[in-house]
Amino acid sequence: MDYHSVIQNNYQLLTIIAITPAETTFLVFILLVLFVLSFLFSGSEMAFFSLTSKDINVLKTRQQPAYKRIVSLLEHPKTLLFSLLIANILVNIGIILISNALMNAWIDSMGFHFLLNFLIKIILITGVLFLFGEILPKVWAIHHKIWFASTASMTVDIFNSIFSKISSRLVAVDSSIEKNSGTNIDRSNNSQIDSAIDSLPDNEASNEEKQILKGIRKFSNTTVRQTMRTRLDVSGIEFNTSFSNIIKKIKEISYSRLPVYKNDLDEIAGMLHTKDLLSHLQEAEFDWHPLMRPVFYIHEQKLIEDLLQDFRSKRIHIAVVVDEFGGTSGIITLEDIMEEIIGDIQDEFDDEQSNNKKIDDNNYVFEGKTMINDVCKALNIPAHTFDRLRGESDSLAGLILEIAGEFPKVNEQFETSNYIFTPLEINKNRIEKVKITLKSKEGK
Repeated sequence: MDYHSVIQNNYQLLTIIAITPAETTFLVFILLVLFVLSFLFSGSEMAFFSLTSKDINVLKTRQQPAYKRIVSLLEHPKTLLFSLLIANILVNIGIILISNALMNAWIDSMGFHFLLNFLIKIILITGVLFLFGEILPKVWAIHHKIWFASTASMTVDIFNSIFSKISSRLVAVDSSIEKNSGTNIDRSNNSQIDSAIDSLPDNEASNEEKQILKGIRKFSNTTVRQTMRTRLDVSGIEFNTSFSNIIKKIKEISYSRLPVYKNDLDEIAGMLHTKDLLSHLQEAEFDWHPLMRPVFYIHEQKLIEDLLQDFRSKRIHIAVVVDEFGGTSGIITLEDIMEEIIGDIQDEFDDEQSNNKKIDDNNYVFEGKTMINDVCKALNIPAHTFDRLRGESDSLAGLILEIAGEFPKVNEQFETSNYIFTPLEINKNRIEKVKITLKSKEGK
């Protein structure tokens, strides 16, 4: 018996196993389920990873469970990607095996040569799998990415949980290879742009112009939460305040727009513009409530690029920022947005002396309420330096609480790889001043 006959006999032995009608029905059902899963996994890979930062920030403002699952899954994108790949490979292998078993009796009955039978199976299975498991789902997902991701989110979440341990180990291996090869994919483009800006000759761009260029570069990815004035720094007017007391308060704080609240800042009734009061200054008492203007509410995850367009279209300069529970997080003004690009804007009512100051090349003092982005600017370090430590915090005080894990004491030091944080002043439960010490030049 020659080698060719041995192969043919072995192939025929594998295909003579009979499948009962009941088993055929069951296998067809399983095959359909696997095709649906393959469709979902392939499309999800395209849908999830084609979502932009703007899309994700929009999803963060929604309360639907599917949108929350999408945001949660994308917090660990590499783990999600590996889980989808593993699940898709296993499903596709299952499709191939079951399709082969179902096609045996049908193709063999035609009496073709076993090599021709084999080629027919490859062409049919590959064609159907490629069409319904690759092309159609990815084309559909790229045009309806949010809908597709939300529809598949529960299935993806289940399989991501099943394969999370394997995926985490693969991510660790991938990170190790990436580190050893000297590559750093994350933030590489932004770092290269910042480096190119820094390398501009002084005769072509001053330090101020370089900072403006960097501000423009990151403008489209900055959220309201990173820019707003926090609730503790908001000055408002109680709804039942008399007209005379309002005038006194306006003289004290020198703001042109003030929120009017009932009970507390979570219940804002309107915005009061001081210019609307000018024609009534000579009156002893005046019912100022009809002068209140509507409040423009925004979510703290909204991008300031989009908010700027809202300000322009609505012809307003201030918005109230709310969190996911509907409570007031703070306020943001047009000036706050512009300062993200051109730096601090000083007007005649601002304090000339800032509480943030540089002691020497390695020591700085900041107010606890200073935003982390502004701290990075002052230290001349990348904006993502503290991303792994900050958690959900946006202020320097919040960063220290994340690092400490508990409320700190005055002059208690907290060290990271290149920085030492020391709270200098604490008022009740609020960190007022913080000293930052750079341990080495690498931190810059």
